[in-house]
Amino acid sequence: MANQVQDLTPDEVSKGVAEGRYLLVDVREPNEVDAEAYPYGVVVPLSTFDPKAIPDPQGKEVVFACRSGKRSVTASLAAQAAGLPYDKHLAGGMLGWKQAGLDYITKNQ
Repeated sequence: MANQVQDLTPDEVSKGVAEGRYLLVDVREPNEVDAEAYPYGVVVPLSTFDPKAIPDPQGKEVVFACRSGKRSVTASLAAQAAGLPYDKHLAGGMLGWKQAGLDYITKNQ
C-alpha cells in the first residue's frame, strides 16, 4: 500500500487547531520559526527529524507544516514509513497561511 499525504487548506488547519482536532507540527528550522511561527505549532525540524520526537497528539490528528508545503510532505512520508498514521499536511505552508490572512507570530529580530 502506497503512502499518501492529504492536502489541507490553511483555513481547514486553522479551524481544526482551534477546535482541538489537529496538532500542528512545524518542520521548519529554528531560525525560520524565530522569524515567523504558527500559533500553537510544535517544532520538530526536518533536518533532525525523528518521528519519535513528535509529542503524543492525545487523540488529535497530526498535521505537518513548513514554509511552502514541500518539507511537510517529506515529514509525513517519513512518519508513515516509521509506522505512524500521520498523513496530513498544510498545503502551501506558511506562505499559504499568510496569504489566507491567518494570524501568525513574529518575533522582533
